[in-house]
Amino acid sequence: MQYDVVLDVSGLNCPLPLLRLKQFLAKTESGSVIKVIATDPAAHLDIGVFIDKSVHQMLSFNRDDDYQYFYIKKLS
Repeated sequence: MQYDVVLDVSGLNCPLPLLRLKQFLAKTESGSVIKVIATDPAAHLDIGVFIDKSVHQMLSFNRDDDYQYFYIKKLS
């Protein structure tokens, strides 16, 4: 998956991964694809619900051991 920028929130626990993502989205250009790397076991729930309720799009989500990878397209 191609992406424009990376947000590495590995090592941070809830609610910090989601808060950092929100701050990052505010500074990121519309149309950009963000690769988010997280290790918080609940990150997929927090980020998933947020994206579902936002205008942004989850392009892909996958896990590799303790790491979770989100590819999010910023819309608007």
